[in-house]
Amino acid sequence: MTALSPGLKGVDLLAEIERLKRERNAVILAHYYQKPEIQDLADFVGDSLDLSRKAAETDADVIAFCGVRFMAETAKILSPQKTVILPDMDAGCSLEDSCPPDQFAAFRAAHPDHIALTYINCSAAVKALSDIIVTSSSAHIILDQIPKDQKIIFGPDRHLGGYLQRKLGREMLLWPGICIVHQAFSETELLKLKAEHPGAPVAAHPECPPHIVDHADMVGSTRAILDFALESDADTILVATEPHIIHQMQKAAPDKTFIGVPGGDGNCNCNMCPYMALNTLEKLYVALRDLEPRIELSPEIMGRARVPLERMLEMASSTVGKGDVGKPILPIVDHPEEIDQAISGD
Repeated sequence: MTALSPGLKGVDLLAEIERLKRERNAVILAHYYQKPEIQDLADFVGDSLDLSRKAAETDADVIAFCGVRFMAETAKILSPQKTVILPDMDAGCSLEDSCPPDQFAAFRAAHPDHIALTYINCSAAVKALSDIIVTSSSAHIILDQIPKDQKIIFGPDRHLGGYLQRKLGREMLLWPGICIVHQAFSETELLKLKAEHPGAPVAAHPECPPHIVDHADMVGSTRAILDFALESDADTILVATEPHIIHQMQKAAPDKTFIGVPGGDGNCNCNMCPYMALNTLEKLYVALRDLEPRIELSPEIMGRARVPLERMLEMASSTVGKGDVGKPILPIVDHPEEIDQAISGD
């Protein structure tokens, strides 16, 4: 646990967080990549869109999002009437940082015949400049519905975009962003693990580069990786995504062995997200106490960002494949339960 600041010495953080949660009528969300002590006290643990959906379904007045900034922004877009706090406003994302709104706007202007499919791991301002938002689970479903002759910009993750290109044979203009965590996985270390554990399947996130994905037995979102790990008959599973998700795997299947694929030379912590690590119990307590740092978005940005999110929900709804892709959900916050669980992965 992070050392307490002098002013918080002697504070029972867990008890105080529970007290403040009741007083504030708050719901606490924790992404799979959060530290175990934060996951264990959260009301909901999951991936970004699913967490925002669950929070929108509650009668909570306050959403405390233990994740990164773009996730908390999505929660605000889905629940504009709620107060959304983030324990550390510096908890950003390399994918978000790689795609500044002004540069993305200029890139779009330079390619006016392209539509923009944008991964949910981006800022609200970039969402507002996009045509359709996708998750790692919904991207395939959505791409299948777009005419083959329609030119597409895909951003900000070039590895997810490249994976979709290879899988679907669909050319897209890729924004050159990466996730620094998934980029860091070592093929050499993965091959060592495969040799040490013959027959152990590899589950990888599509944000990984091709030299990792090509060795995977299963490629999918955080939630899909978790489901695969729990449903697989294998006793040992190699996991190529941020290793804090293994906490949920171990809780649900304590008889199995889950091994995180290392980064670098196998001795570094570069397979852990430094942004997610900025959230601590101490910071969560202070955020609930002060209702700061708070996510503030203009009505214009929220309204414009909501449009491509609604398009995703329309195109990747549970009716896809049945001859009817449904109607747009307007306003999105009124029908959070209609978001298909299968498309909520980041």
